[in-house]
Amino acid sequence: MTDARLRHGRASLALSFFAQGVAFALLVTRIPAIQDRYGISDGLLPAFLAAVPILAGVASVITERLVKRVAPSVVLRWAQPVVLLALLGVAAGSEIWQVAVALGGFGLAVGALDASMNMLGVSLQRSYGRSIMLGFHAAYSLGGIAGASLAWAGAHWDLSLLMSYLPVAMVLLPTALVGSRWYADADAERAGREGEKSAGEWQAGAFKLLLPLCLVMTFAYIGDSTVSNWSAKYLQDVLGSSEELATVPYNAYMVTTLLGRAVGDLGVRRFGAVAVVRCGTVLAAAGFGVVAVAPGAWVGMLGFTMLGLGLCVIVPQTFAAAGRLFPGASDAAVARLNVFNYVGFLIGSPLVGALGDAWSYRWAMVVPTVLVLVTLWYARSFGADTARYGGVHERPRVVDVGRGGNEV
Repeated sequence: MTDARLRHGRASLALSFFAQGVAFALLVTRIPAIQDRYGISDGLLPAFLAAVPILAGVASVITERLVKRVAPSVVLRWAQPVVLLALLGVAAGSEIWQVAVALGGFGLAVGALDASMNMLGVSLQRSYGRSIMLGFHAAYSLGGIAGASLAWAGAHWDLSLLMSYLPVAMVLLPTALVGSRWYADADAERAGREGEKSAGEWQAGAFKLLLPLCLVMTFAYIGDSTVSNWSAKYLQDVLGSSEELATVPYNAYMVTTLLGRAVGDLGVRRFGAVAVVRCGTVLAAAGFGVVAVAPGAWVGMLGFTMLGLGLCVIVPQTFAAAGRLFPGASDAAVARLNVFNYVGFLIGSPLVGALGDAWSYRWAMVVPTVLVLVTLWYARSFGADTARYGGVHERPRVVDVGRGGNEV
């Protein structure tokens, strides 16, 4: 690839991550409004919410097979508009079957979108020869903050769902379509050589090699869903904060996630992925510990802030590690790994809720703490300790996600 194509591909993919962050935040932050609009009962709501990640997991598996025939950029080019149109469908319907169809379409499109975005991110990182994966996920975090802010504005001004979603879709949909012209797939000749080299290994031992990373991905998203679903309730019910103050921890978590990812690539280049993942794991576990023992709301918010800084580096580096294990079959590895994103999302919230109701929410925080710490055991799966970047360790045009020392 030429340097110009790499730069354009990187910018257009970052835009795609940003747009996805906006769309997903607009959906999940307006769940109460969606429930009221369609009269969805509290008993039926969990089924609707669970259907989205389940269908997304199915779509990720389908994408693994689809990219054998078409490039990941093609999947991404058409999945992103479907996500935005499905979001509009959620806002525009009036019958419960209509929102069910819209959410189903959203889930399927999101699965294809997440898988194809990370496939392109892994292949671009390989072509760049240095860590850039965290930057893409930083764009997603920035989009999440923007989407949550737009959702707050819509709720504050009492706008309908359609009036909240329509202007965003009108801006993002054409922007994403135009930006998709510059998506950069892996070099076909190199990918073909690497695919022949690793195809047998992928077929013979793929799941065994990927299993540690699948577990890490699951545990990271259990931690993430714990924050997104329970931080406000924990601060208000356990730590005695006001309702207004209880909304702060998730915002702080998102901001620190953005900050951590914005500088995380520099850490990977200088110290290596293993060291960064280990530090993030320890910081995340410490954050859960602070939350569990917090005597008041402000200490609890400190814990959630630590969680954001710690968890934010794990997921991008897990995708990068999957690409390293299978440099010629990274698309299939990323798609398979992406499924466990949704597994963690499905497990995390019900698990903490059940433990909190049966035991206590303080003790419930111990479970994600222990699960996140398991990442330390599997840290070597993220690469050799000597694979560093920057300073005296800089190795120009060396693959970051490929077998150690392969030249681009």
